[in-house]
Amino acid sequence: MNSFGTLFRVSVFGESHGPSIGVVIDGCPPGITVRPEDFLNDLKRRQSGSRGTTARHEPDLPEILSGIREGTTTGSPLTIITRNSDKRSSDYDLFKSIPRPGHADFTAGVKYSGFADLRGSGHFSGRITWGLVVAGVIGRKICPGIDIVAKLISAGGSEDIENALNKAMEDNDTIGGIIECTVKNPPLALGEPFFYSFESAVSHIVFSIPAIKGIEFGSGFASAAMRGSRNNDPFVDTRGRTASNNAGGINGGITNGNDIIFRVAVKPTSSTGVEQTTMNFSTGKMEKLQVKGRHDTCIALRMPVIIEAVTAITIADLSLIDRGIYGIRE
Repeated sequence: MNSFGTLFRVSVFGESHGPSIGVVIDGCPPGITVRPEDFLNDLKRRQSGSRGTTARHEPDLPEILSGIREGTTTGSPLTIITRNSDKRSSDYDLFKSIPRPGHADFTAGVKYSGFADLRGSGHFSGRITWGLVVAGVIGRKICPGIDIVAKLISAGGSEDIENALNKAMEDNDTIGGIIECTVKNPPLALGEPFFYSFESAVSHIVFSIPAIKGIEFGSGFASAAMRGSRNNDPFVDTRGRTASNNAGGINGGITNGNDIIFRVAVKPTSSTGVEQTTMNFSTGKMEKLQVKGRHDTCIALRMPVIIEAVTAITIADLSLIDRGIYGIRE
């Protein structure tokens, strides 16, 4: 479905080339100061415009429709939208007959019986992450004092991100990347055992972001090659601080007070300028396809702020579950 969260519940809506996209945030405590300008810095970080990103440029200005009066949240659902203006829908006419490799054109067409809006990838577009970034700003306000920082640490399999980007652009191709997120000063003991553990909740919403293909916490996959004596994190004080952090700040699905550290894998943008051979579903024959239009060479360049946002959403929801709306306020 299109919603995430138990008490702090976030629902996204809209299509890439529709009139607008937006988010409804339910469960936000009342009395939190929110102004339209509070969203602008993070929304700017998500925008295109830097080298290696799409030439499509939307203003992305937030329009608050409900849930805020005289600059503070009222306790009722927040509805925040932005209008789409920079659209070239004709670029996508071909893809009903020839679904783009790597995209949701084929699966969306089957699932929605041919009625899905495929313009700009419709509801499957990375543009829909605008609403996640907006909700992340509110999530941070619910849990002040927590420092969430995500950064791109490699692209195209290389730590030399600029060189990898240059090579991909020269080849008219695309690359993916690895993003590392660190949460400093996290709340202690957040997360529910088993089905809503901290890792489960973060992984759920992270995998809802288009192009995400993997996630690991702490030492992650490397821990499979370690011995337990090395992988364990010995405690060094009575507050729970540990000598190492192979667990990534989580034990038993619950935060242990140490830095939360995880990494996510972002696949290469599916819309590549390299010619591909694929099926034309209207003729039943294989055909050459070169995707045109405006696309990111490396979508991972714009991902860090989205990863930060979904982490803030998760922490806000788990905090409300653990402490309740009045506990948060106090």
